[in-house]
Amino acid sequence: MTQLSPDNFHDGPEGFRIAARTVIPAHEVWFTFDRSSGPGGQNVNKRSSRVTLWFDVLASPSLNNRQKALIRSRLSTRINKDGLLRMVASRHRTQAANRRTLEGRFVEVIGEALIEETVRKKTKVPNAVKRKRLTDKRHRSRVKDARRSPGGEE
Repeated sequence: MTQLSPDNFHDGPEGFRIAARTVIPAHEVWFTFDRSSGPGGQNVNKRSSRVTLWFDVLASPSLNNRQKALIRSRLSTRINKDGLLRMVASRHRTQAANRRTLEGRFVEVIGEALIEETVRKKTKVPNAVKRKRLTDKRHRSRVKDARRSPGGEE
């Protein structure tokens, strides 16, 4: 398990700032490194540049039950049966670049998953609006009737 250091993407040694009140401490997230199939030529055969980020959603003390439920439902394809969130980055040639990319994506993905959707309140159409619509329909009908020829249809 590799710990995060203060010189990385996140907001200092305290961890990842997801929202104004939500911070995931650095010690709750860990990284593994292995060989990548991405760019790098012969470098991919020698260096472990692919980075995998792991985060135990279920065991995280920094998230409340509602936040855990939101993350589990919205990121269900990225979370295994043990409740571990797994994210992978292998686009760049270096481990450090892939790690920075992954840290940024982690903050973004968790932040989007925690956004509460506001429930739309159903509203009734005002009576004045209904009356105006019916009045306009009657008016259009009269205009079209006036265009017809007096003898009827041929």
